[in-house]
Amino acid sequence: MHNKLVNIDYIVFIIYFFIVAGYGYWIYQRKKKKTMDTHDFFLAEGSLTWWAIGASLIASNISAEQFIGMSGNGFFVGIAVAAYEWIAALALIIVAVWFMPVYLKNKIFTMPQFLKTRYNETVSLIMTVFWLFLYVFVNITAIMYLGALAINNLVGGGPDMLHLIMVVLAVFAIFITLGGMKVIGYTDVIQVLVLIIGGLATTYIALTMVSEKFGLGKDAIAGFHQLLKDAPDHFHMILSKPDANTPQNDVNKYLILPGIAMYFAGQWIVNLNYWGCNQYITQRALGANLQTARTGILFAALLKLMMPVIVMLPGIAAYVLYKNGSLHTEMATGGKFNPDNAYSSVLGFLPNGLKGLSVAALTAAIVASLAGKANSISTIFTLDIYKKYIKKEATENQMVWVGRATILAAMFFSIAFTWNDLLGISKEGGFTFIQKYTGFISPGIFAMFILGMFWKRTTGVAAIAGLITGFVMAVIFNNYAPQWFGHETFMYTAFINDKGVYEIPFLIAMGWSFFFTVLVMVVLSMFGPKINPKAFALDKTMFKLSPSTILLIVIILLVLMGLYLKFW
Repeated sequence: MHNKLVNIDYIVFIIYFFIVAGYGYWIYQRKKKKTMDTHDFFLAEGSLTWWAIGASLIASNISAEQFIGMSGNGFFVGIAVAAYEWIAALALIIVAVWFMPVYLKNKIFTMPQFLKTRYNETVSLIMTVFWLFLYVFVNITAIMYLGALAINNLVGGGPDMLHLIMVVLAVFAIFITLGGMKVIGYTDVIQVLVLIIGGLATTYIALTMVSEKFGLGKDAIAGFHQLLKDAPDHFHMILSKPDANTPQNDVNKYLILPGIAMYFAGQWIVNLNYWGCNQYITQRALGANLQTARTGILFAALLKLMMPVIVMLPGIAAYVLYKNGSLHTEMATGGKFNPDNAYSSVLGFLPNGLKGLSVAALTAAIVASLAGKANSISTIFTLDIYKKYIKKEATENQMVWVGRATILAAMFFSIAFTWNDLLGISKEGGFTFIQKYTGFISPGIFAMFILGMFWKRTTGVAAIAGLITGFVMAVIFNNYAPQWFGHETFMYTAFINDKGVYEIPFLIAMGWSFFFTVLVMVVLSMFGPKINPKAFALDKTMFKLSPSTILLIVIILLVLMGLYLKFW
């Protein structure tokens, strides 16, 4: 195994770069207007096709934290981590059927606009500032750092190379983003194609390595069956609840993925909040008509079903190879293998040329996510801060240029804060870093959106109280509940983690935080009018589905059912 790239790898990578850049420039020039307006720049003037929307959703979602973090969880826990991807497919169905009609009928272009329209200016402003800080100082910085670190490990570079990679990633993302959402959406089609081809190639090589290790020849199918045989504990979707005799390693797994309980708690909140209440994601579909948006979102759900094969299966393969002495000790720290190195360790075995393609796939995922988040930052700042509070009479052209300047500023700050890892991302891990700072607020945000959409009595006061309650409850359940209320209650069971501290599984804590948030919002709203004047008008025709939409939903559900029956 070696991580150095050779000339053919660089050639493959450079070809990929020029194809994406050239295609993006062609898309930009094809329908270029003398003056680009905000609807063109931020929402692609409704010109994204269903396949461009679906591909862009996946390209924006899959990034370094999935390739590195989820592969690492595959190494440590196994297929149970696929719940994040497969439940996402169900969440996308819910978003397509019920969320998108509400957004599109009410001409919602940004998430702060939703909160202002449904609640009031105060709720909108609070969340606008929060989302801007979250996207700039948590999401982009973590993706930038984790992505640069992963690529640097693959090319065998040092600290100076790490900084160069950060700059290259930022420049690449800026080049795509300055062309607006149309360029992002259509270049994401290529990004996803490269991501899937490179990811599948990595998985294939990983499985053939396993088959060769056990004397089965170069047979990927045989390698997969060997994984099932050699690591059966890694192929269960539902983890058993620990008891007094459970090894600490298995307790740690359960704390990450708490068995069947997580499906009644935070797993839904994580996915529905991410896919349905997130500017970075919903923006792809907000410029389209309802049928196109629905088809694109369901296409993304189909692609989501296959993502564990690309980002999780190589981690399980790395586990079996390491367990049987086939991964070199340079991937271990202190004699113990770091799961976050699982994906890199597999890539190290790829043949010349193919390694360049896999680096291109990883780069595609990182750049697409950076571009998508930068565009969302630009959209929120321009439409919800600049236009409202700084220059209300701003022209369309001025807002587009402010949007572009915001993109440059966001990338500058992301490089500045990741250059010497000022936020300490390396200490917590990129995936954990993102989850830590978004998870505390997710219950409150999701409660505001779900009640705001579908319960006409919800008030603005209840929304603010819900946001505060969700945060406070998350802090209590994650940090204080075991010592305040005991280790075993009717609501939860706390387990001793590897630091010797009692901890409630994060997804269970999130579920109870959401429950109490909704409770507070419902009680406060009962003191208001039976129908809030700002409630959305809903009718049955909004949620009527076409035969093609129903067919797509049935296919997704059947595939998902088969996967869970196979790996329960």
